[in-house]
This record gives sequence, structure tokens and C-alpha cells, in this order.
Amino acid sequence: MKRDPEAFLHEELKNLYDANLNWVIRHLEGASQAHTKVDGKEVLMLNTNNYLGLATHPKVRKAALDAIEKYGVGAGAVPVIAGTFDLTKKFEEHLAKFKEVEAALIAQTGFAVNQGVIPQLVGKEDYIISDELNHGSIIDGVRLTRAKRGVYKHNNMEELEKQLKIADSDNARRILVITDGVFSMDGDMAPLDKIVEKCEEYGAMIYVDDCHGEGMLGKGRGIVSHFGLQGKVHIEGGSLSKGFGVFGGAVAGSKALIDFIRNKSRSYLLSTAHPPAIVAAADAAISVIETEPQHVEKLWENTEYFRGKVQDLGFNTGNSCTPIIPLIIGEPAKAQNLADLLYREENIFTTPIVFPMVARELSRIRVQMNALLTREDLDYALNSIEKVGKKLNII
Repeated sequence: MKRDPEAFLHEELKNLYDANLNWVIRHLEGASQAHTKVDGKEVLMLNTNNYLGLATHPKVRKAALDAIEKYGVGAGAVPVIAGTFDLTKKFEEHLAKFKEVEAALIAQTGFAVNQGVIPQLVGKEDYIISDELNHGSIIDGVRLTRAKRGVYKHNNMEELEKQLKIADSDNARRILVITDGVFSMDGDMAPLDKIVEKCEEYGAMIYVDDCHGEGMLGKGRGIVSHFGLQGKVHIEGGSLSKGFGVFGGAVAGSKALIDFIRNKSRSYLLSTAHPPAIVAAADAAISVIETEPQHVEKLWENTEYFRGKVQDLGFNTGNSCTPIIPLIIGEPAKAQNLADLLYREENIFTTPIVFPMVARELSRIRVQMNALLTREDLDYALNSIEKVGKKLNII
């Protein structure tokens, strides 16, 4: 039989486009900030993870440029061979102090943290328990293990306890409970204090992926600090590319954990180390958060104002309690049309979120607040969202 090896690509793509489930990639021609140029037009950005605006902060930019002048632009190898700098050691010590833990490690990305760390923590004699709405990188990391698996309904502590009892009765050697800190599609938080309480009874390891909580919660330190749980959460994975405004992933915890990861995580061991400019910029970003609290304060001021107003317009924002504010529409086509008209007619850049990121019937645009947005920006966005929402019979 003669086969066409690429026929399936065209079929799959047609299905995606016909179902309005395709992604549109736009191109920034300027910095990721409140006002920028995208595909040739000036827009207001309501979809950036740059929550504190640190991607363009002068101190962060200067740190990156200074590092390039001294170290060049590349590391040259994986960290354990020849590719790490004294900058990296300084940053990791700074991050650990910032997080109020013993040690920390910079990793290639937040995705690489979950893919590289989770499979090393558990094996076939162990049991993983995961929130049903955890990020895809967690799901992929779990799939790479041979551990038994249980999933609990989103933020449901009764379901979590049921899974803990199953793992305990199965005489699991180790139990690993994994949750996002801030859930990236819904903007709600894990009840981490209650999770810790449940897990302590069973001696379970607790792993929180706080990619979207860092820079946002706990005066910028993340969800563990928000709940005052330092020392009780065993693995704190995170991202340097969102609240910190730079790039990369990170892990924070005990010295034993970090030493273990340095020796065992394949994504860490087999990936080239970060460019020095990135490390220096991330270190500077932490310093800015420590010394300039106004950025976090402005982020939350914008969040409370915008969420209240958009709810008054009649939009369903789900259980959002953070600067991630979903406008839940329902039908994929309507969500895509809302984002498209906001972009074409109102010069507002938002992103439609459709299946498989969320359930088909919960399609939405995801609005994200940041500290660079002014009250005038927010009022313009609200007026535009109201106008287009009514035009499409969404509100």
C-alpha cells in the first residue's frame, strides 16, 4: 500500500479550522507592555503574562545589557559541563532567600521543570494525586512516570482526601500531591493551606506549580508565601517568564531537593544553561519586587477595578480571584469572534481560549491585568468590550 505520510496533517488542520479551534499567532513589533505594535498596528495588550511590567523595567534591562558586555550572549554548554556562570549561583541564592527556603535552581522553562522533576520523584511503587485542571506540563510530567495515578475534582478537598486514602491503603511507598498555585485558565487559586493540612496526615509530598502566582501573590513571592507555608510545601516549581518578566523556570525547596534535581532531572542535565543576560535580568527583577512594592499594589488595584466593572456588564468571570480574568462566552466561534473584533475594530489584543485548553462549552477570552495599565486604558477596554459584546449578542 502506498501511503501519503503527510495526508493526516491536512485533515487534522481542516477539522481544527472547521470547528473554530485553531490558534492565530500574532507578531509583536515592540516590547510586551500595555501599548505596543502587533502585526503593523498599535494595540492595547490585555493578554500578557508580564504582570508587573518588569520586562521593560530600566533596572532589569540594564542588568541584561551589563551581563552581555561582560559574559557575551551564550553559555556554551549544559550547566554540569561548562555552561554556568557565577551569575547563576548569585541568582539561585537570591531566589532562595526571596522564597524563604534553603535552596533554589534555575531551569530551562517552567514546562521543563515539570517534565524533568516529576518523573524523578516517583516510580512504580508510588502514587501521584493531581488536580483535574492542572496545567498540561504537569499532565505530561505525570505521564512520564510509572506511578499509579489519581485525579481529584478541581480544588475539592473531599475528593483529595479520598485519593489520599486510596494511596495509603495501597501501601504506596511515596505519595505525591500536585497542584497549580494559580490556575492559568480560570484565575482561581488552589486552597494550599487546606491541601497541606490534608497531606500532612498521610505524609504526602506537596508539589505546587506557581508559574502564575509568582510576582502576583504573597507580595510577589507566590502562593506559598501568601498562605505562610514556607517549609511545608516540599517542591515549589515556577517561572521567570511571567511575573518576573524575563524567561525560564525555577525550583525552590530544601537543599536536598535541589541537589537531587541537579543530579537527576534530565531536562536540567541535558539542556544548555541560560544566557547570562537572562540570569542577570531575573536577579534584577527579584530586587525590583523587593524594593518597589508599588508594582504589585498597582496590579491588584487594576484587577479589582476591572473585574468589578466587567462583572457589572454581565460577563461571567467564573471563580477568578487573581489578575487572570476569564470572560466565559461558551461557544468557541463566539469567543474567537469577540477577540477578533476587539483586535480589528478596537485595537485591543486579547486571546480566545478554546478546546483543548478548556472545555468546548467554556470557551472564553482570557484578560490579564498588569501594572502598566492606566485607569484610562481600563476604561477604554471596558467600553470596547461592552460595545463588541452587545454587537455579538454575548451580553
